[in-house]
Amino acid sequence: MSKRKKDNVASREPVIENRKARHDYNIIDTLEVGIALQGSEVKAVRASLVSLAEGFIMARRDPCKLVLHQVNIGEYGPAGRMSHAAVRNRVLLAHRKEIEKLAIALETKGVSLVPLKMYFKDGRAKLLLGVGEGKGHQDKRNTIKEREARRDIDRAMSKRMKV
Repeated sequence: MSKRKKDNVASREPVIENRKARHDYNIIDTLEVGIALQGSEVKAVRASLVSLAEGFIMARRDPCKLVLHQVNIGEYGPAGRMSHAAVRNRVLLAHRKEIEKLAIALETKGVSLVPLKMYFKDGRAKLLLGVGEGKGHQDKRNTIKEREARRDIDRAMSKRMKV
């Protein structure tokens, strides 16, 4: 019975995605990291009051840390005066070797670390970050063309299957 209960709880957990990141960047590699949140921030994330679209991540080798910048986690109403600041720098949790690897990747021109998805795993907030190369205007057009061509093919195939 407890297994069933855990499955129901897991299915209700929010998954906040940054769809704009996949449009603006070619994602080369991904990494799942933890995120250090305050109590009211955790409640706000569970209520899906998060915007990842403007966010970016900085990796430093000297103090060896990952920092999430400009991600808006909305205020949680019932927290009252004990609420958190909506936009602040948040520390990300990862192994030292992973942080150093990401810092080296950031030294390459045109490479950025972007937040892709925020979710809960075993009751802990996780962030999927991606190492991405910026797409040019023409690359974005090609992606849109390919997506539309795929849709047209799928429509034609579904009509053919119905007949």
